[in-house]
Amino acid sequence: MVSSVPRLVIAAPSSGSGKTTVATGLMAAFAARGLAVSAHKVGPDYIDPGYHALATGRVGRNLDAYLCGPELVAPLFLHGASGCDLAVVEGVMGLYDGAAGEGELASTAHVAKLLRAPVVLVVDASSQSRSVAALVHGFASWDPEVRVGGVILNKVGSDRHEELLRDALDSAGVPVLGVLRRAAQVDTPSRHLGLVPVAERHSAAVDSVGAMAAQVARGCDLVALEALARAAGPVPGGSAPWTPALPTHDHPTRSAERPGPVVAVAGGEAFTFSYAEHTELLTAAGAEVVTFDPLRDEQLPEDTAGLVIGGGFPEVYAAELSANEPLRKAVAELALSGAPVAAECAGLLYLCRELDGRPMCGVLDATARMSERLTLGYRDAVAVGDSVLAVAGTRMRGHEFHRTVVEPGSGPAPAWGVRTPVRRVEGFVQQGVHASYLHTHWASEPGVARRFVERCRTS
Repeated sequence: MVSSVPRLVIAAPSSGSGKTTVATGLMAAFAARGLAVSAHKVGPDYIDPGYHALATGRVGRNLDAYLCGPELVAPLFLHGASGCDLAVVEGVMGLYDGAAGEGELASTAHVAKLLRAPVVLVVDASSQSRSVAALVHGFASWDPEVRVGGVILNKVGSDRHEELLRDALDSAGVPVLGVLRRAAQVDTPSRHLGLVPVAERHSAAVDSVGAMAAQVARGCDLVALEALARAAGPVPGGSAPWTPALPTHDHPTRSAERPGPVVAVAGGEAFTFSYAEHTELLTAAGAEVVTFDPLRDEQLPEDTAGLVIGGGFPEVYAAELSANEPLRKAVAELALSGAPVAAECAGLLYLCRELDGRPMCGVLDATARMSERLTLGYRDAVAVGDSVLAVAGTRMRGHEFHRTVVEPGSGPAPAWGVRTPVRRVEGFVQQGVHASYLHTHWASEPGVARRFVERCRTS
């Protein structure tokens, strides 16, 4: 078992400093040098891993100490980094910003400590000179267990500006490993929930990632950065890689004599939010996972026995989703038959009667609409009753991130009781349907996938 994967964590003092540009550019630049690069993102973000996948040619994965628990961070990291030469972990928000009210939990610093990985601090230097030394010194000395191994100066205006910054940092004791000038071509368009996903702008996204790689290769000392990554040493705790495989006595394995049930998973531009481990868990539980596109496919995959509809942007594609009436009817018929249906956030909206006045699948007696208010945050959740995903009392952690409202917010049988910190119920459980705003990470509770697949076998 290899647990000494060379690794770097790319962090910043705050959001907007350029972490995604630097992390994605580093991934692509290292890959261009012939290295197999494993890409990771701290926190629940679904969009950045899509750009990471473009940069590395491998699935981008998340490391979330809140959703999965600190004990799973290293195993999930080793699972994703298996067979790779080097791993790059992009942080979230500021280096020490974690789950609200939970101290360091789920912060970039927390994940760096769990992995014992050196941190490279990306600093937006556009409006400072000598002050950069105080900022870097403060971040490097705040927690002695966090090793800030270097700094990359971003948005540097000129040679003179760079000279002033380097002179100031000579006294901070943290080496400058890169200097990046302002470059509009690496900008990535954003909208109400962050960057526009790769699936919606694939050709332009490829160009953006190429520009990021070129900028990082020009402005950063890749040799020194790789050396810093290789000095990381073993991942602490003797962790074994996480595996989606379940013990053979826990579930019937798929075989030629007993083919696994087909689980259809929504994809395409409207449904881009999913964790790679979910598909891996469903497959390990014996399912045949088939992806379909609700924007274009007029029927569900042949022999569909269960349906998973994750997050995304159905509000952006409401007209197109509504126009695909044959698929909406097929989804409604599948749900009416009692087949297992798991829907999160965007999936919840799609199952409503309507979204912003446009007809949707009509599985749930509820309507959905866009809102000016952003709902964002981690949630502690407990299953209110039995469902295709969990038995009553099952505790999981989730994350909400949306600018929509569903009315009513829960059905006669809610999906979850949540603390936000006010206690409330939310979501819908009816027949085989489990629909909720909460995004959950099934690696934290592998029985979810097993239970779902078994219900697909018997429904």
